[in-house]
Amino acid sequence: MAEPASTRRSARPASMLRAFLASEASGGLVLMAAAAAALVIANSPLAPAYFGALKTYLGPLSLGHWINDGLMAVFFLLVGLEIKREVVDGQLSTWPRRVLPGLAAAGGMAVPAVIYVALNQGNPQALDGWAIPTATDIAFALGVLALLGNRVPVSLKVFLTALAIIDDLGAVIIIAIFYTETISLPDLAIAGAIVTALFVMKASGQRRALWPYLILGAVLWLFVLRSGVHATIAGVLLAFLIPLRRTPGAPDAGVEESLLHRLEHALHKPVAFLVVPIFGFANAGVTIPALDASLLQDGITLGVMVGLSLGKLVGVFGASWIAIRLNWADLPMGAGMLQLVGTSLLCGIGFTMSLFIALLAFPGSEAMQAQAKLGILFGSCIAGVAGWLLLRFAPREIPAPDDPVRQAARQEG
Repeated sequence: MAEPASTRRSARPASMLRAFLASEASGGLVLMAAAAAALVIANSPLAPAYFGALKTYLGPLSLGHWINDGLMAVFFLLVGLEIKREVVDGQLSTWPRRVLPGLAAAGGMAVPAVIYVALNQGNPQALDGWAIPTATDIAFALGVLALLGNRVPVSLKVFLTALAIIDDLGAVIIIAIFYTETISLPDLAIAGAIVTALFVMKASGQRRALWPYLILGAVLWLFVLRSGVHATIAGVLLAFLIPLRRTPGAPDAGVEESLLHRLEHALHKPVAFLVVPIFGFANAGVTIPALDASLLQDGITLGVMVGLSLGKLVGVFGASWIAIRLNWADLPMGAGMLQLVGTSLLCGIGFTMSLFIALLAFPGSEAMQAQAKLGILFGSCIAGVAGWLLLRFAPREIPAPDDPVRQAARQEG
């Protein structure tokens, strides 16, 4: 006997945002463990087997390429779904909601890029890595926030989530524009035809079955890969063409009718607990015994490290402070300025997307990739530890007794 629709609906999480935060935070802890395991193995007697396995070919691609071009397309599909949902029907659905995280994300991308370029002016090849420190790893950052429990108000978690989603959109645009080298016009034309077919299918009202979209999406991935544009962009294009029905009232109303909500729910846990940790395990392995003081002075390593640990802080907090001082936006409810500083520091955890951009920036140089990875690891660790310490010991804002809205926000946090 089929389960009643009302029962299916009640089994859904009461809040998509709460479910998202919980999934990302837990996934961030798994990602930390995967990255730590990769570092240990890469500096152990198992290192030759680890690096050799990643270069083993399975069909037309090596295992490393299947992970970075195939599995990560699923990650970018989820990123695209989250961006579309938040812009159409979520925390970024109105301009007032977009102002603070939007300006903070812009500052958090611009300042690290400027710092990196300033530290690598004499090395034209190294300048290709300017975008590496611009990214924020939402899973890692929310994982750190999860360790802090209710010391961090929910409003800051929402702010960080919205900022990271805008940050991801910026990263997608950067990858599409700046990290595409040779283009195969015939394959790109076929990819364009598939995008057109997806659009027509969406416009014609096909909103009940996911499988036609997923089949066309798989073919789209193949031809985007062949075209020279990075294959992960296919995931974002597919996400933007998955139908989404605006939620009419209650947080869970209409979830069953939206293909986007269904696909997003289906992907959250596999991506958080499988796809991203596998990517982290495959790409965080860097040999550290060769590390010496001179390497920390290398422009790539230093540019990425300082860009993430200092540039993100200056960019995110600076833009937020200006927006709040000019009354363009409000301080997140229940949060103090020191807590905003701590959250800005956590934006310097750039693990997943930064590693991905590093692979694209230096495709022919494992040495430069290793230097970038060290910068990512050091910069992310500095930002994460500093952000955790500040949020752990920063005084929490105490809501006034006659302020039920802030009291409720505090209890929810």
